[in-house]
Amino acid sequence: MALPSVWSEMRVGILLLSVLGLLSAGLVGAAQDSGSVIPAESRPCVDCHAFEFMQRALQDLKKTAYNLDSR
Repeated sequence: MALPSVWSEMRVGILLLSVLGLLSAGLVGAAQDSGSVIPAESRPCVDCHAFEFMQRALQDLKKTAYNLDSR
């Protein structure tokens, strides 16, 4: 009977690790100097890419949680 609590704790841990990873990656990217300047018109929308990445990460977490629950 202790297994459901372990799985829920693992899901929370995975979610926290993914959020921390995203935050640290953002801080590292912000600290780097750019070698060449790309005009804003030709750069991709950073917010759009971050949103899409977060959506994919959440979908992967949902699939993992579902797979763990179904076992």
